[in-house]
Amino acid sequence: MSRVEIMGVGFDAWNKEEALAAAIHRVEQGAGGYVVTPNPEFVYACMEDPALHPLLRDAAMVVPDGIGIVYAAKILGKPLFTRVPGIELGEALIAWMAGTGKRLYLLGAKPGVAEKAAENLTEKYPGLLIAGTHDGYFQDDAPIVELVRAADPDVMLVCTGFPKAERFMRAHQDALPHCLMLGLGGSLDVFAGNVRRAPILYRKLGLEWLYRLLKEPKRIGRMMRLPAFLWRVILYRLKFGRKEA
Repeated sequence: MSRVEIMGVGFDAWNKEEALAAAIHRVEQGAGGYVVTPNPEFVYACMEDPALHPLLRDAAMVVPDGIGIVYAAKILGKPLFTRVPGIELGEALIAWMAGTGKRLYLLGAKPGVAEKAAENLTEKYPGLLIAGTHDGYFQDDAPIVELVRAADPDVMLVCTGFPKAERFMRAHQDALPHCLMLGLGGSLDVFAGNVRRAPILYRKLGLEWLYRLLKEPKRIGRMMRLPAFLWRVILYRLKFGRKEA
């Protein structure tokens, strides 16, 4: 399937079930690669710094996490009709892994968070095998890659934030050829119980970003990238008058 391009970034036009099926297939085949879940902040960063484009372009799967991506697709007349929250895709994959013998590695967040997330996930999904954990506070990738290679996981959640996670996954996918890596931002803090996701109503209305802002007003600087992104999309549509973004 060819990707749907939104402001220079190609997305796989899957719903959650299709994205999960694609991820499961890669795990079953031992195909490795990495999954990115861009939101408008990611795409805006790529618009400002084209050097970031390969981090998303070279991913095995690119799924639209943010509602702003769906809005942009509508403005541009592109066939990208639903968002696939990265944390939901990740947890659905974890639920499938439980009882299959597939092994999970958790990388990221502050010290102790990945371990707590592993504890909570194994309690929630009996039979889930944890290959290992490590925090996201590292400067040198090499020792981490060796730890992961020794642990030999089938799936790894890389939760060190954009673009650190994407750089790590792209750089080391060949060293971890049979491990599917998913860049999932702050998901470990949610799995550990340190952060609550937005209530379901907020999620259904596409207002999870607003809930986060209300809980963490200091995020307003980052959140301003959403209207800035959509404004750029509108200007592009007005300027070119065609669906080629």
